[in-house]
Amino acid sequence: MTDDSLTLPDGPFVSAAWLLEHLHHPALRVLDTRGKVPPPGETPQSRRGDWAASHVPGAAFVEWNRDFVDVDDPVPNQLAGADRFAQAAGRQGIDAGTVVVAYDDSASIFAGRLWWAFRAMGHDAVRVLDGGWPAWLAAGGPTTEEAPAVRPATFVPRPRGELRRTIDEVADRSPDAVLLDARAPDRYAGTGADRVGGHIPGARNVPYAALVDEHGLLRPEPELRAAFARVGIDPDSPPAELVSSCGSGISASVPLLALESLNPGAGARGAVYDGSWAEWSASGRPITTGTQP
Repeated sequence: MTDDSLTLPDGPFVSAAWLLEHLHHPALRVLDTRGKVPPPGETPQSRRGDWAASHVPGAAFVEWNRDFVDVDDPVPNQLAGADRFAQAAGRQGIDAGTVVVAYDDSASIFAGRLWWAFRAMGHDAVRVLDGGWPAWLAAGGPTTEEAPAVRPATFVPRPRGELRRTIDEVADRSPDAVLLDARAPDRYAGTGADRVGGHIPGARNVPYAALVDEHGLLRPEPELRAAFARVGIDPDSPPAELVSSCGSGISASVPLLALESLNPGAGARGAVYDGSWAEWSASGRPITTGTQP
């Protein structure tokens, strides 16, 4: 269980001020998951060098496309199975009593992915640093080049299958299920850089970039509510079944983070279609183009 003296705020985020106050708490584990999603067809480049040059004290580096990922799956960036996930978490010193705080510098897409991934493995004591690395620097937070000393731990996964969807489950979803697409509007419409353009029929476009400001901070509540209202979602009365997707399962968590910030429980119940557009567009299944679901 989480140490009682480390009280987590409601919602999926912590502020830079909160992290600064609790930085040296023994129950806290900070994960630096800075990364960059390459253009379609290009190889991802590691940001480990950026972490080595400067990071939050005590933060360990996470390779977004390897450490908690099933690298043997032909579909990119699939969530690791329970055993591999447990090994990766244990190497980072994470067990049932650990509070995980993840950060990036990319509008929370990588940190949000970790938030979802840990919850999908039954670990709820996980938060995202709002605004990520830039917010930490803006708050005057200390930085270091020193790699943390990590004592391996035993992480016991408790997988929640309801938080992840397969391609067949998305194709056969209930008519009442709401499917979100977090990609940019041009990619959703079919005019972007994807090899195959368009979106999953019925998916509603909530671009993740519209949910954060120019500093990577979550937008104010009225703006978030308006973004969801545009696609017919009331955060106070969310759909019973909500599934989020994107290009390859990474930024899909950002709409869920935003919903969770508006109504605790609303986003946390949402699932991620892990294969997302990378899998769907290559499957020969129906595709819709244009700006409407």
